[in-house]
Amino acid sequence: MAATKRILVALSGGVDSSVCVYLLKKQGHDVAGVVLKMSPAHDQTVADAQEAADALGIPLYVKDMGESFDRNVIDYFVSEYQNGRTPNPCVVCNPTVKFRALIEAADEYGYDFVATGHYADLIERDGKVFLARGECKQRDQSYMLYRLTQRELKRLIFPLNHMDKKQVREIAEEANLPCAKKPDSQEICFIPDNNYAQFIIERTGQMSKPGDFIAPDGTVCGQHKGIIHYTVGQRKHLGIALGRPVFVKRIDPVENKIYLADAGDEYYARAVVRDVSITTGETLQRCRAQVKIRSVAPLAGAEVIPMEDGRVEVRFDEPQRAVARGQSIVFYTPEEIVTGGGFVEEVFET
Repeated sequence: MAATKRILVALSGGVDSSVCVYLLKKQGHDVAGVVLKMSPAHDQTVADAQEAADALGIPLYVKDMGESFDRNVIDYFVSEYQNGRTPNPCVVCNPTVKFRALIEAADEYGYDFVATGHYADLIERDGKVFLARGECKQRDQSYMLYRLTQRELKRLIFPLNHMDKKQVREIAEEANLPCAKKPDSQEICFIPDNNYAQFIIERTGQMSKPGDFIAPDGTVCGQHKGIIHYTVGQRKHLGIALGRPVFVKRIDPVENKIYLADAGDEYYARAVVRDVSITTGETLQRCRAQVKIRSVAPLAGAEVIPMEDGRVEVRFDEPQRAVARGQSIVFYTPEEIVTGGGFVEEVFET
């Protein structure tokens, strides 16, 4: 990155975004912050961002994205659970709300680039910018960002890519930033207590209807509290005593049944994904790839096969555990560059 740039930082008041501002200012750039107010649960985020901006000596813009977030992310989140799928709100929010708003804010306020505290890499090649796994593999967030397009990627900077969390916190302490010891944010930003089932009930005004648990042998073995309380792969808090560990294998929203399976039966050989997003915007070709089936999963070898209807079949080299409908499968090259991905629609044992 050459000379002095005008850079707008997505500022939450947390340690990652605050250190981004600090580093970019040290490099001599003209820096401002912007905080996105997504829901009533983000009031504290706005206050924390203002505290950080004051400490760092930068202006802060506040953008109210509540309506867009409600429509694009919360409605999706609720619908996915009601239909027996496992949502990932960050994957949906990033391209439809968060990064779209950040780019629009940069244009509105006259900034060249947008910086965030994500742990991921950006690689320029042949006139395009590619998303890649971050150097700190334990913190890598490229999975969550895979649906970003060239419009966003060409304007982004990830200042923390070459660091790990310990280094970031050390910088925050050395700089006496108010966030230095602040804990990491929770997984679901709009549900502070993480009780997503209660959130859905309050949002819809509807209690979740109880139904049957189906044992591995096909018999009814108990009653579940309602499908919104469970996710594929779940082992704990089932309230089922079969004398051996079991887990949620499949959720049927039509019959309102939850199918259980024994340990070892949670593996799938292939999956079909829909709504495929390709980083370059080009047509996906049949290829070998490394894939991630969830953000914290290791990379796994697979064959990626486009289908005539626009969906993509993913054939795993080795069966993968608890591949959940609704989650994303993200494709990587051998160099760990993101090529695209999509949402799991169907899974197959063979």
